[in-house]
Amino acid sequence: MTAVTICDVAPRDGLQNDAKILDAATRAELVNRLAAAGVPRIEAVSFVHPKRVPQMADAEGVVAGIERRDGVVYAGLALNDRGYDRLRETALDEVHFAFAVSEEFNQRNAGTGTEDSVQSGERIVARAREDGIRATVTLGTSFGCPFAGAIDPGVVLELAGRFAAGGADEIVFADTVGVAVPRQVRHLVEEGVKLGVPIGAHLHNTRNTGIANALVAVEAGATVLDASVGGVGGCPFAPRATGNICTEDLVYLLHGEGVETGIDLGGLVEVAQWLEGVLGRELEGMVYKAGVFAPVAG
Repeated sequence: MTAVTICDVAPRDGLQNDAKILDAATRAELVNRLAAAGVPRIEAVSFVHPKRVPQMADAEGVVAGIERRDGVVYAGLALNDRGYDRLRETALDEVHFAFAVSEEFNQRNAGTGTEDSVQSGERIVARAREDGIRATVTLGTSFGCPFAGAIDPGVVLELAGRFAAGGADEIVFADTVGVAVPRQVRHLVEEGVKLGVPIGAHLHNTRNTGIANALVAVEAGATVLDASVGGVGGCPFAPRATGNICTEDLVYLLHGEGVETGIDLGGLVEVAQWLEGVLGRELEGMVYKAGVFAPVAG
């Protein structure tokens, strides 16, 4: 049976674009509820200046409220050396570094050029290796950009190769604005696997292709998928951005296909229902509203 590690990014990517700003204690509770449902990896926080993303303020307070569970990897996003400095002072297990392959998108998102971000990422990966912290690198806009249009997959793979050679523990191709179709995902993942490091996919459902892309990514060799409970999320720097693929919808699909995740789907649905109450609105996910069902007889 194939196994896939799901990283729930709702506490970070999911909440960063929501109009309602949650305090650190509530965000920590979301992390704890996800862990209790069996989610093996959680992107808990982002070490970003609160003036840029107020939803991510007090990352240290969130980490302090986490009730650690054995077997769960707790990660944080750091976009520069200052962010990494903060992360390494916490009890987090893993650093996630992200940048946009698209120059214009990276300027709007990070306030600097792509090459400058790549060099920052290379430093962070090197520092993490010295500190014994696992490092995942996410290549944003790997499939397309709202400003630059289509992205050359050769450029994406060249940048991925730099990080693989530099010691990154994992590389994730991100469909940041939800433009990818399965053919593109299959190609990037299949070629990425040849780099010799674990490959993941971070997918958004903006054009209703996210779940199809996730299944193709697994078939092509991806071993990690990012998703967000309830389907919440979106990038505040991308026009008309919508949520990540929904964790419980993804788990329903993967379990039906015989792919093991280690996640309790019923427990995950309860997390989505709780989050709906916290945010005070109906969420984008579908399974938590439709109910759990056994898709395969017997």
